[in-house]
Amino acid sequence: DAVTMRRVAQEFHTSASTLYAHVQDKDELIELVIERVLADIVPPGPPDPEHWQEQVKEFGRAVRNLWAGHGDLARASFARIPLGPNALRSSEALLAILRGAGLPERVIGYAADLLPLYVGAVAYEESLFSQQDVPVEEFVQYAAELREYFAALPEDRFPNLKALAVPLTSGVEGDERFEFGLEVLVRGLAAMAED
Repeated sequence: DAVTMRRVAQEFHTSASTLYAHVQDKDELIELVIERVLADIVPPGPPDPEHWQEQVKEFGRAVRNLWAGHGDLARASFARIPLGPNALRSSEALLAILRGAGLPERVIGYAADLLPLYVGAVAYEESLFSQQDVPVEEFVQYAAELREYFAALPEDRFPNLKALAVPLTSGVEGDERFEFGLEVLVRGLAAMAED
């Protein structure tokens, strides 16, 4: 939100009109930034049908780490289909892994959208917390308070929230929840390979 053509121009000690000689508008500028950042994705090696599941997870981790290093750029990636050479190279690598796994083409098509969407959503949510400078300890404390709240709910009205108070509020620090989501997605894809 803080990016404006005027602010970018100030950073370059020039005018916004000078920027417009290079980019059409802020949207194009953001697309170029995303494309530049995607250059840093390192695919997890050539497709390995024996280890495709781990390769997909490695790919997801790499994208999450990439977004984590660039503020809320993950948010900017939503509702955009990057088509620059770096984005295409990244997409090609993921598709090669999924095709090498022998997944049906329809499943590959959906997975190529779903996996980056999941990773981007997690990275975006994490960027919100980092922008607010919420220390991990404070977030853990909030989860503990939420757990106590769920546990104190009347069982006759909220039996599931009460019974699942601990699992619903666990794993908020670290990578446990992210890894769980990756595992669910990859196992789902593996099940579809067998159909």
